[in-house]
Amino acid sequence: MAILKGKGAMTGVNLIAKVYKNGVTKDGKSQYADVQLDARDPRGPEQTNLHLKSDRVQGEDGKVRYNNGAPYSTGQMEEIVKAAGPNTEPILNKDGTEVGTIYGFKGNVMPATRGTGLVVNTKSVEASEFKVDDKTLDNQFTSMRAARAARAAAKESQAPAPETKREQAAEVEVEEPAVG
Repeated sequence: MAILKGKGAMTGVNLIAKVYKNGVTKDGKSQYADVQLDARDPRGPEQTNLHLKSDRVQGEDGKVRYNNGAPYSTGQMEEIVKAAGPNTEPILNKDGTEVGTIYGFKGNVMPATRGTGLVVNTKSVEASEFKVDDKTLDNQFTSMRAARAARAAAKESQAPAPETKREQAAEVEVEEPAVG
């Protein structure tokens, strides 16, 4: 889940929303959307998870998956679609059939009142600074992978390598004064 800390970190955030056609609730009053911090936003590059909501779920088959969708009312989705304007890109399945849409927009986010994560304050949405295209989702995954690699490299550089510890121990043994 994206972590936004500090004064003003949750205002004017460039976002993308992955909205699938089959994400509408049975009563038609809500639509599930996977809203993510746009990797090109200044707050994006260090994020290892750009999703505003990310719940770990264990399936019946025992595999762990992540639920990144948060429910937005029909009115809230209309505000997001209006703010995105022409800044959209179709989501295609393996067969090339359109299964959803990516919307690029900008808005303020806040902690969810129900559930976990962050949600968009749809009263504050406007056009994004960045254009979404067919490479947007790939760029999101690439950014998260790069942030994870950078974090792992930083952890590795902080901890001395096992060989270094052994070398230091050997040096200590050699430097001890001999008695007798």
